[in-house]
Parts: sequence; structure tokens; C-alpha cells
Amino acid sequence: MKHFFIQVLYGILTLFLAMSLLFCGETQTDTEPKGEEKTFRTHVLETGADLLQNMGPVRKINMYLVGFHPMKDNPSHSMEAHHFCRQVNQDFAQCVLFDGNSEEAKMNGIEYIISERLFETLPAAEKKYWHPHNHEILSGQLVMPGLPDIAEKAALADKMNSYGKTWHIWNTGGNGIHGDELPLGEPKLAWSYNADGEINQVMEKNLENRLGISLMQKREQRSDLVELARPQEGVDALKTFFPNRKKLPGVVDKNSANGLE
Repeated sequence: MKHFFIQVLYGILTLFLAMSLLFCGETQTDTEPKGEEKTFRTHVLETGADLLQNMGPVRKINMYLVGFHPMKDNPSHSMEAHHFCRQVNQDFAQCVLFDGNSEEAKMNGIEYIISERLFETLPAAEKKYWHPHNHEILSGQLVMPGLPDIAEKAALADKMNSYGKTWHIWNTGGNGIHGDELPLGEPKLAWSYNADGEINQVMEKNLENRLGISLMQKREQRSDLVELARPQEGVDALKTFFPNRKKLPGVVDKNSANGLE
């Protein structure tokens, strides 16, 4: 019986995901990749492949989240990041990142998400690649478009104290940054915002206007999640770039909490 209810819940959430893409405004950056229009032959081959091939890994994607990513070494380069994810197991999720949610959006990165438990098994040299998530959740900046507030809050509560490893492999522009017509250069390690005063508020306002939501209202709705928050590593990684930042209750750098800074 328990398995049956889990399957029903999974079906409902999958339906909400599909509906979310209908009710949240389509978006993408203006960057267009170099190349000629697809030929008729290519269209025919695509149609046949869609009918005949197994797209198993892609069809397993059933979570859609939107957040904001600053680059760790240059947070003035930041973007709205659309995550299309699969929860592989309770401790590990994998996401494909796009610059929007339209059919023409460009894939520009990847993110892996792990629980606090798995993060603590990593060697110290590896941990510097993983950004904390508590501020993104508690601030209201991380959203799941189309989901009812209660379902969104439950899903994000499950991600408290988690970490993400994110590489952006194509600068497709946005937020005043000129995009490249092709993926160029080395991958860029992305980070999370971890205090008020870090994010460009224009990005927040653009997301609010397009989705018809209030990030401040989401912050208030999630205020009780602070009880779940534990100190995380990497919270203060961008503090030299933002000297006037102000951290929320529950968002604590683990090294500072341990008296290491």
C-alpha cells in the first residue's frame, strides 16, 4: 500500500511539472548559436528518432527549479539558471541547466546535488567545488514554478543543508552580459548567493514579474525551515566581493561557526 501511494504522489508531481511549464512564462536569452537552418532531411530523421529510440535518461527528468548562479571567481557574471533534474536517490540528484524554459532554450551547464551526509564524505580539496543551498532556499530565491506553495516548500525542505557542484559551459548571456554564439573557453565554476546584498535585484524582479510571484512572500512562508538549517561550508566564499552583505538567520559558515575564521 505504501508503494502505491508513493507512485500516486510521483504521478501527481510529474503532472504538476508538466503544468508548470504551461503556466510559467517561456523565457530564454537572446543569444543564437551559429549555424544554418536544419534541413528537411534532419527534421525527418529527428521525427523518426523520436518515435523509435529510447530516451530513458531524459524521460526520468521530473523536477524543474529556477535559481541564480554567480560565477565563483567573478560573481559580477551571474545568470538565471533553469534546472531540469532527476532525483537519483535520496542523497543525489543530477540536473541539466538551460538559459530558459522554452523549446529553444540553450543548454549551458550541469549541476549535481548531494546531501550533507555525502558532502561530509568528500576530501577537503574537493569540497571547494560545492556551494551551499540554505540561503537560496530560505531567501526565496530558489523556486519551482507552477507547484503549489505547500508542495514547493516540502520539496525544498528536503534540500536544506545540501550542496551543489555546478559548471557552466556556455556563456549564453543575460543580466547585461553579452552571450557567445558558441560554447567557448573553459567551464566556469558557479556558486550560490549566501546573503542579502549579493544578488542583482533586477534579476529577482524580472523573475517575479514573469512568474507572478513574490520572493519575499516565499521567504516568509519558508521562515520555519530555519529550524532545519545547520552551518555549511562555502557560505562566506564571496564575502570579499560583497562587503555590505547581511546573512539571514540560519545561514552560517561552518568555518566561522567553528572559530576557524
